Amino acid sequence: MTLHKKSYSLTEAVVKIQQFCVYQDRCHKEVIEKLQNMNMIPDAIDMIIAELIKDDFLNEERFAKSFARGKFRIKKWGKLRIVRELKQREISKYNIDIALQEIEDNAYLTTLDTLAKKRNDSIKEDNPYKRKKKIADYLFYRGWEPHLVYEKINELVK
Repeated sequence: MTLHKKSYSLTEAVVKIQQFCVYQDRCHKEVIEKLQNMNMIPDAIDMIIAELIKDDFLNEERFAKSFARGKFRIKKWGKLRIVRELKQREISKYNIDIALQEIEDNAYLTTLDTLAKKRNDSIKEDNPYKRKKKIADYLFYRGWEPHLVYEKINELVK
């Protein structure tokens, strides 16, 4: 027995994708993958994408801004991780630069400070070098810039 994927008319596909975009901001790559999974042909995908952009359901700048704000505020990611994730989603350098402006410098440094202190307090290691490495690894994984990380670690661990 073979399973047949549902086929969509152009109108049905547009409505389904509009709902997909309304639920949360999407990047072009996500929408194209979704349409491909719906078995839409390339010409139909191009038409649908153009219509979504025209009707403002799809806006890469808006997506990049909300992505950067959300990942910073909720997941406490640093700028390097945010940039890497946006590049994976094929967001342009221009839109990435605009997205990073959404993060206030004061909030950024305060978040780094809070994360570093919290991690420092949770480490049981007595050796200061091992302690520094554990904090650094934790912050690097979250995409914080090396110069900020080392500055913060040297301030916290003597």
